[in-house]
Amino acid sequence: MWWVYMLRCGDGSLYTGSTTDVARRVEAHRSGRGAKYTRSRPPVTLVYQEAQGGRSEALRREAAIKRLSRAEKLRLAAGKKDREEPLCEEKIGK
Repeated sequence: MWWVYMLRCGDGSLYTGSTTDVARRVEAHRSGRGAKYTRSRPPVTLVYQEAQGGRSEALRREAAIKRLSRAEKLRLAAGKKDREEPLCEEKIGK
């Protein structure tokens, strides 16, 4: 099974990726063996993960999430589906 995940970096930015093992991948990001982007922005916190059927679905979903605005990504991470619902960044990853 493939997963799409989102991390909150130490500078508050969000990073989205895909993997077959979320725990292993998050640990790679935390130890500096992950993406170049997260290596320069420690620490990282997992704020969202979503199961996908296969690699191609995961990559398509990852690309779709990357196209979202920051506010939409934060709503997704908070589990809020309604775009009209108020946003609360403080609840995510702290």
